[in-house]
Amino acid sequence: MSDQVVVQEEEWRGVAAEEIEELSHRTGLRLQARSRKLLGSLLRPHLGRTSLAIAAVVGGNLANLAGPLLIAAAIDQGIPAALDGGASILLWCVAGYAVCAVLTTFLRWAFLRISGRVGQDLLLDLRGRIFRHSQTLSVGFHEKYTSGKVIARLTSDVDALQDLLEEGLDSLFNAALSVAGIAVILIWLDAPLATVVVAGFVPLYFIWRWFRRRSMEAYRGTRGAIAKIIVQFVESMNGIRAVQAFRRQPRNEQIMKGFNAQFRDANTDALGVMAMFVASIRTIGNVSLAVVLAWGAFRVTSGAMELGVLAAFTLYLRRFYDPFDELAMFANSYSSATAALEKISGVLEEEPSVPEPSAPVALPHARGSVRFAEVSFQYPGTSRLVLPRFSLDVPAGQTVALVGATGAGKTTLAKLVARFYDPAAGSVLLDGVDLRSVADVELRKAVVMVTQENFLFSGSVADNIALGRPSASRSEVEAAAAEVGAHEFIAALPDGYDTDVRKRGGRLSAGQRQMVAFARAFLADPAVLVLDEATSSLDVPTERAVQAALETVLADRTAFIIAHRLSTVLIADRVLVLDGGIVVEDGSPEELIGERGRFAALHTAWRDSLA
Repeated sequence: MSDQVVVQEEEWRGVAAEEIEELSHRTGLRLQARSRKLLGSLLRPHLGRTSLAIAAVVGGNLANLAGPLLIAAAIDQGIPAALDGGASILLWCVAGYAVCAVLTTFLRWAFLRISGRVGQDLLLDLRGRIFRHSQTLSVGFHEKYTSGKVIARLTSDVDALQDLLEEGLDSLFNAALSVAGIAVILIWLDAPLATVVVAGFVPLYFIWRWFRRRSMEAYRGTRGAIAKIIVQFVESMNGIRAVQAFRRQPRNEQIMKGFNAQFRDANTDALGVMAMFVASIRTIGNVSLAVVLAWGAFRVTSGAMELGVLAAFTLYLRRFYDPFDELAMFANSYSSATAALEKISGVLEEEPSVPEPSAPVALPHARGSVRFAEVSFQYPGTSRLVLPRFSLDVPAGQTVALVGATGAGKTTLAKLVARFYDPAAGSVLLDGVDLRSVADVELRKAVVMVTQENFLFSGSVADNIALGRPSASRSEVEAAAAEVGAHEFIAALPDGYDTDVRKRGGRLSAGQRQMVAFARAFLADPAVLVLDEATSSLDVPTERAVQAALETVLADRTAFIIAHRLSTVLIADRVLVLDGGIVVEDGSPEELIGERGRFAALHTAWRDSLA
């Protein structure tokens, strides 16, 4: 390889590195702007109380700054006057110092009370925003963004903001006002000595810039690391039965150990940056103090400066550099909170992939006719078409069974009918109305989906059934349970319909949970009912009871049944056999069995399995 080629490659690498660095910088600025915008929107409703808190902290700092001036006046004027027989100046200085101390304490108490209340209201608002917005986001978002990450946004990231509000803002106001006020006083006391302090700002400026950049990078790492820990913990606890059944504890511990190590390293990096910043400030402060003492002592001995002024100057100088530690703590909290706000604002900026229509079409009395018109669909982030130009007409009141191998597109059709996703092309229509034009509240009344893994909330059995129609009476709830054959086992529970099913319905068996889910769906009385493997958790006797109820409940109702158990499929009016998102067989169960096609083969295999 020639030297020229090597030089060109090095130049290209340099350009690429610069572009990557520039892109990273622009991304960082965009994220910071987004987090500041969110923080501003949170603070805006509390501007009045925030202004009152700022007034309190300004007043407290002014009272605190007056102390050394009163000491200087007492040394240079009060003591000499007292020695001459006039103690009034000294008494006034002492009284003024006491008043300033009391005022400082009172105003600090007022600031902490007001700012604490504002901070808690702000956090209440933020948690509410995250929770409300997360519930509005589409199923597609929650399938790619794990529940553990949402929990991290709602807990550890909000906690980082809480630390900033409870401690960081207090440090910021006190430190900034102290530095500004002391700088003015130092210049007023002795301008020549103040130039030494001003000279120290040159290295402080560059150190501060370095600290801001490095601490932000470090805390972005901590937020990402703690999110991974929470995700791993949530997944392990949710899957604890599988963890214990398959002895996955050592593997989970290994994964958690790795994430813990990442979190430790990220925090160590952040603390190292903080330590370097504080050490640099202390060094600059100590050097400045030594120079001031040396030069000030020389000026006092030469008569160019009074001793009281030098004493006050050194006292103020000590106070001048001490707040930089508080500023560093604020910058630490701010970096952590900003990194957390970047994560939170990212969630809040997410738009539902299935948005509400801007001009919804009313659908007060849905009949249940469903039509797929030239529908194409692929899942977000994938390139494979699950449904290539799919068309289907289902008249109101018809029960359609969807059959096919795994990945044939059955569940995708169900999700499109329930509008958990929108098609990439074409449209899904209910009673001739595009589902994109139907308000979500009306759609959820018209279309109900029952899946294999139905979720039960902590609370009574009756409450879980009434989820389908919260206004239903107890008698209506019990009637719905009786329709699906669930009344007998519910009545046998310790507290009957008032029995607490506990977390995720853990008190009930899988089959019982499915029966409660059926009762919930039937009580909702939808025009379209989608059953996605809804009988897979039922034993044979229970399944037969449910099938008998299904034949009654599905009458005069449009239904889509996805099931591998052909006993459930046989109650359908129509069977669609899917392969790669294409309908390869379409007819009644009896017709397809007689045609000796794919469905007939499945039916024969199922019948032989019962022998």
